[in-house]
Amino acid sequence: MFTRFRQKPATAMAAILGVALMASAAPAAAKDKPKKEEAGKGTDVPVSKGFSPAVKKMYEASTAKDAAALQAAIAEAQAANPTEAGDRYWLGHYRLQLGILTKDTAAQAQGLDEVLATGVAPAEMLGVYNFYSGNFAYGAKDYAKAVQRLEAAKAAGSKEPSLSLLLVDSYINNNQVDQGVALAKEAIEASRAAGQRPSEELYVRPAKALQAAKRTNELLDILTLRVRDFPQPAIWRNTLYILLQQAGGDKDMNLDILRLMRATNAMTERGEYLEYAALATEAGYPGEVVAVVEHGIAAKVFTDKDERFATILEAQKNRAASDRAGLLADASKPPATPKAARATADALVGIGEYAKAIPLYQGVAASDPVAQYRLGVAQALAGQKDAAVASFAKVTGDRARLAQLWTINVQSPAAAPAAAPAPAPATN
Repeated sequence: MFTRFRQKPATAMAAILGVALMASAAPAAAKDKPKKEEAGKGTDVPVSKGFSPAVKKMYEASTAKDAAALQAAIAEAQAANPTEAGDRYWLGHYRLQLGILTKDTAAQAQGLDEVLATGVAPAEMLGVYNFYSGNFAYGAKDYAKAVQRLEAAKAAGSKEPSLSLLLVDSYINNNQVDQGVALAKEAIEASRAAGQRPSEELYVRPAKALQAAKRTNELLDILTLRVRDFPQPAIWRNTLYILLQQAGGDKDMNLDILRLMRATNAMTERGEYLEYAALATEAGYPGEVVAVVEHGIAAKVFTDKDERFATILEAQKNRAASDRAGLLADASKPPATPKAARATADALVGIGEYAKAIPLYQGVAASDPVAQYRLGVAQALAGQKDAAVASFAKVTGDRARLAQLWTINVQSPAAAPAAAPAPAPATN
């Protein structure tokens, strides 16, 4: 399910801005040319001589945490109609402090706007000021302003953990989906490069927007990144379910998708096993039918008392037993045609004989894109990870996405174990 993350709470802002700024010293009166070392200090924004008494009153009330006195001092300073940038900066600064003191977010937002509008806010505070201004704009659903402020915070070097999430969501809510998706991908890769696991929301919010816009291929791009970083069965299921919808009536493709669902333990519904069994039956893979039904029983999706599956097993077990010996014999002979080679290899994979299927696929993979893809699958299930990755890299066409997902599964530390082979049927 797609969920929405929360904006930065005002209490967090108070913790950062309140402590950092309320403890600052009162500004000095303006000098003709402030010293260079003073220009870089957050407390040395100049104030005019005439406005200095008003700033002193605001400072003293703020330091005493006397909200009523601070409000009166701000009103008095406002009535003076300050025009100098430094004067307006300190008026905005203390309005911000009043908002923090009274937990008035509207006053905090106004104070930040006033501080930023002066153009003289200390460079080292621009990231903080712009981030929280953007945070308030986001909360007010003013997404255009949120984008502007949050981009400015990013440019100023803000390290706020939620900056990327807020900015991505602001772009998307401002109908700038492309920018939001691009930023999400950038933030994902930046987190990975830093050795951190990206926030899952960086995938979820763009995915929701792309889904709403019916941009399925781009949706699958972001979901592929998500399953790479969050390779849990439920996330595999969400991604592969969309692929199933996209495949439509292509039975051969649906069967390949269901095979990956099985390999990643992403099959959780009885109907999926019924569909898989029906497709494998129709394709002539009785051993695979038996294997998938027994997989569903082992996974406790249904029981061995399920009448429908009991009927399927009864019909397919005898056929699988009679086919098995012939398949193993065929695997040791030169195939009559490329089509026969792939068909035999497919059936061998269905009964868990991956190693025997691999050379058959290799013999026809260069001219058969489906065989190239299934070669990688057989190698993956056989535990030949490096060979599988190399084979999947050569896949083109309609199975390229599946090859990419199989590669992720093979390389994932949390990769599901290979699908268990079908047991050899008992013979009399």
